[in-house]
Amino acid sequence: MALRTPPQAGADVAHRVQDAKAPITVVAGPYGHPFHPLLVTVPIGAWVSSLVFDIASRAKDAGAPTLVDASHWLLLIGVVGAAVAALFGLMDLITIPKHTAAFRTGLMHMTLNVVILGLFLANFFWRHADEPKLAKVTVGQLVLSIVALVLLAVSGWLGGRMSYRFGVRVADENTQAEGFR
Repeated sequence: MALRTPPQAGADVAHRVQDAKAPITVVAGPYGHPFHPLLVTVPIGAWVSSLVFDIASRAKDAGAPTLVDASHWLLLIGVVGAAVAALFGLMDLITIPKHTAAFRTGLMHMTLNVVILGLFLANFFWRHADEPKLAKVTVGQLVLSIVALVLLAVSGWLGGRMSYRFGVRVADENTQAEGFR
């Protein structure tokens, strides 16, 4: 015999899903178009570009202080961009009902991002101390960037899961249907 879900439980789930779709404030982005996913492109782009410059600085025979310097400052641009994106992500997170898979995923996404931000900030200060004398990034600095970017890929997958699987801050199906009429 199959267990039936009481009608009240289904209505509660629908209400919880709708809560996660609505912005806490218009500052977080209008309904169905949150600003957090747009803002994360800045740190991702800066940090990936930094890694490209790191690899290029190590590939050249004589080293390239200009590439090392550019990579160093791209780390900082990424850190500042991530801090701004985190504020908007937090506004989205607090709209998700507690004790749900979506909220747990959001907490893991946030926790990983805090770790990633710390790794890139540490990498920036490490390079800042070494910057005047480096023609190539050190192997340790390169490995730290790679580890942080791998964690960022995992965190990005979790962020995508929140949007594409759980529909956090995504417009409801009736609103989406407007695009197919």
